[in-house]
Amino acid sequence: MQRIVSGALAGLAATMAMTIAMRHLHPLLDNRDRYPLPPREIVERVAAAGDEQDARTSTLLAHFGFGAVTGSIFALLPMRRGNGILYGLGVWALSYLGWIPAANILAPAWRHPAYRDLLMLAVHVVWGATLSRSLSELEAASTEVFGRPTRPRAAISEIREKPG
Repeated sequence: MQRIVSGALAGLAATMAMTIAMRHLHPLLDNRDRYPLPPREIVERVAAAGDEQDARTSTLLAHFGFGAVTGSIFALLPMRRGNGILYGLGVWALSYLGWIPAANILAPAWRHPAYRDLLMLAVHVVWGATLSRSLSELEAASTEVFGRPTRPRAAISEIREKPG
């Protein structure tokens, strides 16, 4: 269970980094390509959001929820060390070349403008790198600073009592 929670938290952190990258890269697109990015497009196609504020809230919830779920899956993988970027690119491929077009939500990536695809690939690299690093840090913190010491208490108290 701890792996799933750690993966979800790392996925949230990675999604925040991804969102920051999206926000900074989106204005660099040509005017004709600067319509809402896929998370919003997906919500508009799938959910019947009421007004603009509802659509924005639904997009944030869906975007961060998907990041948390895919982060949890990553945490359960046996061979994940250093593979965050590959995992991020895999999430992009399975999503934008796989299940999203298969479900008739959006057209496959090859039918979208090239610079939008490059933007989405770049932010998935950011997401994957951040996911991997965040998960490693959470796992280290859970044993190093949030866990009980493995050394006997007497040895720890001796360290505390010895002058520096």
